[in-house]
Amino acid sequence: MKPKKILFLEKMLRLMAVAVLKRHQPSVVAITGSVGKTSAKAAIFQVLASKFSVRENQKNYNNEIGIPLTIIGVESGGRNIFKWLWVLLKWLWILIWPGYPEILVLELGIDRPGDMAYFMSFLQPTVGVVTNVSASHLEFFATVEKIAKEKSVLIKALSENGFAVLNGDDELSRQMEKNSKAEVLKFGFAPEATINASNLNYNYQESLPDGLSFKLNYDGKNIPIRLKNILAGHYVYAALAAVAVGVVFKMNLVEIAQALENLQAPTGRMNLLRGTNDSFLIDDTYNASPVSTLAALETLLQLQTQRKIAVLGDMLELGEESQRGHHDVVKKVLQSKIDLLFVIGRRMEEAVKQLIAQEQTTDKIVIFASHEEIVLALQKIIKKGDFVLVKGSQGMRMEKIVAGLLAQPTEAEKLLCRQTKHWKEKPYMRP
Repeated sequence: MKPKKILFLEKMLRLMAVAVLKRHQPSVVAITGSVGKTSAKAAIFQVLASKFSVRENQKNYNNEIGIPLTIIGVESGGRNIFKWLWVLLKWLWILIWPGYPEILVLELGIDRPGDMAYFMSFLQPTVGVVTNVSASHLEFFATVEKIAKEKSVLIKALSENGFAVLNGDDELSRQMEKNSKAEVLKFGFAPEATINASNLNYNYQESLPDGLSFKLNYDGKNIPIRLKNILAGHYVYAALAAVAVGVVFKMNLVEIAQALENLQAPTGRMNLLRGTNDSFLIDDTYNASPVSTLAALETLLQLQTQRKIAVLGDMLELGEESQRGHHDVVKKVLQSKIDLLFVIGRRMEEAVKQLIAQEQTTDKIVIFASHEEIVLALQKIIKKGDFVLVKGSQGMRMEKIVAGLLAQPTEAEKLLCRQTKHWKEKPYMRP
């Protein structure tokens, strides 16, 4: 149960957000999904901002407090009464001033049953985007089907004049079409998808990764798309979702392709960084689930390099699927051409020990008790050309490992997630 002060704040911010939406009537693009929401949001913003006035939610402003603050266009007042007074004054000014973004691109964080219904009680999205449905937040939903039901509330809320943008390669997302009054656009690699990709290529420049390219197919037209700053193949889904939303807003494919060429991955989400001793770090430390971790491992396997190292932390909030999820991830590493696996967290440790008991090969697995131990161990063995993937759930604070391995540690605040004073001072508690 939330404290009364928080409930009162949520109620007030909701009323303030409703007033702003009624006053300015922006188009709203709402994004949900088990993984890939932030990547899709970044791609959609990149495309729409090339032609329209657009606002997206920043930081972790994707909840009951963050969404209204994004609509108003202010930061949280925290525990400072004077900052909340500023929020009130800014809100009054926005109600008077005519200038306001044409489009709001909002990532909706859904953690518990009823969250989506709450958002739909004051948002009226023009476009609803579902990136996928998989094992995430199972601790609160119990089954993947219940997660899908919660996320489908967004698609059901769209009017006949709205647009549902669904992942055509994901069965649970695809099924949401049955309950939609809106026009449906499906994206994916499947040929029958409205907007589909083919001929995916990992580009290299002097033996180093140089982004991705693929062929976009839509409405009988084919156009090459280059994501020159993107490392991971699963980012193609974010790009395709952005293409679909761009099409909804009457943008042509050339405009969309040009915008996507400059797409940057958000911090902590498959970013390629320079590491110590001329190594390369794949920073995917923002969060983790079995689906996203397996996708990150697949990207590591695709890279053309002599040695590949995976550093994995626990994946949290998986409920009854936790044991199987960790087992599947560790097994994937053991059966692949990844050279070393460093793990931290009791769930990863348990999965490793189970596989050892089954006489799986163990010469490439090391279990650690702290971030500092991993950093020291890697600093001793890491060498030129090594690629090191670092991934785990937010609560595992895996960004601490990346920070300790950066070639330029002073750039951590710019390059990594969770670098605010609040996060840095927050002690790591083993989940």
